[in-house]
Amino acid sequence: MEHLVVLLPVLNEELGLAWVLERIPYTKLEEMGYKTTVLVMDGHSTDDTSSVADNYGVMFVDQDDTGKGSAIRHGFREAVQLEADAVIMLDADGTYAPEEMTALLKELNTHSVVIGDRLNGRIAPEAMTRLNFIGNHLLTWLATALFSATTSDVCSGYWAFRRDAIHALQLNSQSFEIEAEMFASMVHQGVQFGFVPISYGPRIGEAKLGSTSDGWRIMRKLITRRIFPTPLL
Repeated sequence: MEHLVVLLPVLNEELGLAWVLERIPYTKLEEMGYKTTVLVMDGHSTDDTSSVADNYGVMFVDQDDTGKGSAIRHGFREAVQLEADAVIMLDADGTYAPEEMTALLKELNTHSVVIGDRLNGRIAPEAMTRLNFIGNHLLTWLATALFSATTSDVCSGYWAFRRDAIHALQLNSQSFEIEAEMFASMVHQGVQFGFVPISYGPRIGEAKLGSTSDGWRIMRKLITRRIFPTPLL
């Protein structure tokens, strides 16, 4: 059996977290040869997120700093300590279908990283505003042009990693630019990656991503990491 760590970054996601934990396909994962540990990385929630994690018997860790980027980087360190052979990362807000992680894991047989592709998948009505849809396409096009490497969804929050890829990534992102930096680092480090079309649904609870401000932050990260192959302190 290989050890799979399902990494869920959260901040006040009591409803979304329960929805996700209820749908993790443990039986199918076991049939695929994985024993599964769920790791909830908490950005200092003030709601009942910790109680939900406790009710489902999953690991709950207070992340070192605030922000999604900090949660993912800290979560990777925890996964390494847990001796994970593979890591699945997805948002715990109901936008990504936990059942689809098996499709990403199957592609890890041929790639070190597999990214869930929303833009060529099935986007539910009201799941993404027109502004976010256009912004995602523009940022994806920019990433492809800057790095001369094709990405079909640079801002996706659904990823699968082999252990070697976790060790190869060089990251310093604090917030929602983390996915763009992971793409940049994969290109610089020569990590092989692929894509699987996925579904994308409306989030449960209040949105935290700021369309304009975070879009500019993501663009700056892409440009910075194109110029500097290793992250700045």
